[in-house]
Amino acid sequence: MESFGRTDVGIVRSVNQDYIYTNDAPIGPLPNLYIVADGMGGHNAGDYASKYTVETFTSKIGQASKENTYSVIKLIEDTLKQINEELIMQAAENPDLDGMGTTFVMCSVEDDGNMYVCNIGDSRLYIIDSEIRQITEDHSLVAEMVKNGELEKDEARFHPKKNVVTRALSAMGVVTPDFFNLKLEPGAIVLLCSDGLSNMLGDAEIFQIVSEYRDDLTTTAQILVDKANDNGGKDNISVVLARRNESGQGTQIFESSP
Repeated sequence: MESFGRTDVGIVRSVNQDYIYTNDAPIGPLPNLYIVADGMGGHNAGDYASKYTVETFTSKIGQASKENTYSVIKLIEDTLKQINEELIMQAAENPDLDGMGTTFVMCSVEDDGNMYVCNIGDSRLYIIDSEIRQITEDHSLVAEMVKNGELEKDEARFHPKKNVVTRALSAMGVVTPDFFNLKLEPGAIVLLCSDGLSNMLGDAEIFQIVSEYRDDLTTTAQILVDKANDNGGKDNISVVLARRNESGQGTQIFESSP
């Protein structure tokens, strides 16, 4: 796997509450790991929630035995449950963290292309090859409205309540993540992103950019972020791109804008 991550504060917000992680090397029992988390909450609560969740998750996964008897899904689910309980306890002890929460989307890809995906909230994972496919389902009010036929999908991106999340890792209670298990073909690109990208660019526009610059993940990520800012940059923007190489070799790069 080869990956690149970029996070940007955007044009409107003064604080970046997104947090990303990319690692092409094995971590605990996982062959690699890619994460995007989008924090929410006043004061410093949102950026604390996303940073704490990602750093604690990667630490716990890294400490897990490579010979663990858990399935990968059970390991991920139990780790997120532990983190959610820790967020609840911290918010109870610190009023400044009351109401904090974060979305969470991650994937890990085995050498044979078997890919595990997990998400909570409205940060997304796409697979891009000859087409673009959204693998995750948004846990949001407008996504439920689309599913119920109350709203057209093309209208969801501009709905005034598009940022209302119905499921998140938070101090508000225990949540259940969604899991997906699928095959990633050689050369295919995985895109994980916060809604700061998906609310500013439609799927067709994302597909066009990734397809045009797919041989250079660094340039692809920068153009996606720049275009989101050109379209208004109303939220923090996070992009993680990962490509499955036939050799299984690759390099990981990470960049952040304050």
